[in-house]
Amino acid sequence: MIVDCAIYRDGNRMEGPEDFSDALAEARARGDSFLWIGLYEPTEKEFDKVTEEFGLHPLAVEDALKAHQRPKLEVYDDSLFVVLKPVTYEPRSDRVASGELMLFIGDSFVVTVRHGEGSPLGSIRRHLEEQHEMLRHGTTGVLYSITDAVVDHYLEVATELGTDLEELESEVFSPSLGGSRNTASRIYAFKRQVQEFRRATVPLMVPMGKLAGLGPAAGAVPFVHEKARPFFRDVNDHLTRVNESVEGLDRLVSDILSAHLAQMSVRQNDDMRKISAWAAMAAIPTMIAGIYGMNFDHMPELHWLWSYPVVIAAMGVLEVALYRLFKRRGWL
Repeated sequence: MIVDCAIYRDGNRMEGPEDFSDALAEARARGDSFLWIGLYEPTEKEFDKVTEEFGLHPLAVEDALKAHQRPKLEVYDDSLFVVLKPVTYEPRSDRVASGELMLFIGDSFVVTVRHGEGSPLGSIRRHLEEQHEMLRHGTTGVLYSITDAVVDHYLEVATELGTDLEELESEVFSPSLGGSRNTASRIYAFKRQVQEFRRATVPLMVPMGKLAGLGPAAGAVPFVHEKARPFFRDVNDHLTRVNESVEGLDRLVSDILSAHLAQMSVRQNDDMRKISAWAAMAAIPTMIAGIYGMNFDHMPELHWLWSYPVVIAAMGVLEVALYRLFKRRGWL
């Protein structure tokens, strides 16, 4: 469905025709205005009129309707198609959730398509309408503001994940909690969240590089002013910081998982040594009792008065000696 539709002229929102076809014609006729249409999870039927009026490429339209796309930038004859993945962090469940945001930018128009709840479009539009200055740069200003807001929120999510990782690290190396059964599942769940975050941030490097004029794919991007490249380079720098943080989080959580598994292995070895030590201590009296439990007629010490106390004392001495030996070696 269409969430908002407005004409912007000289940084201000203007009252225009209710029908967006007439609004686009008016914006193009003046030459100093642009039309911004916002849609939320539109159906194919709802999007047909927009596609026909703005001449959007069918492949891009298919991507916008079906969603589940990687961040990318594609150039078509009559429009520029940009896919972003806004990310939100839910502190109660420690979960990273991503949505999708598609932008069609062309001659005097911006069409935004939102999927999921993680999009900052509403707040961005309100902020732009209050500040005005960025809207004076037309569709390029809208593209920059949206990408900048999305990437800045990535930084906030990376900070939250870093805090969670510190808590998880403290739990793993805690003497009382490090060996709990839930620790490994929590580490794995956290790694899944980091991977979800990576799917949003890493593929965005190539599109941002194009917009910033960096790398082998650098060149003029249609419908984007070349003078805006320094601003997109700033967004690209922030995105680089985010990806460095994500890579660091991924390495650390892998190291924590390895440390946890090593701790579990050490604990199991300790347990096995204790079990072996107690088994060895139990084997001596069992062996002696087994020997004297054999019912042979001719056995030494059977008729000796002190046989029983001597054997019991020998068992006790051997048990104490083994206990002290194992205790000194740290087996008990």
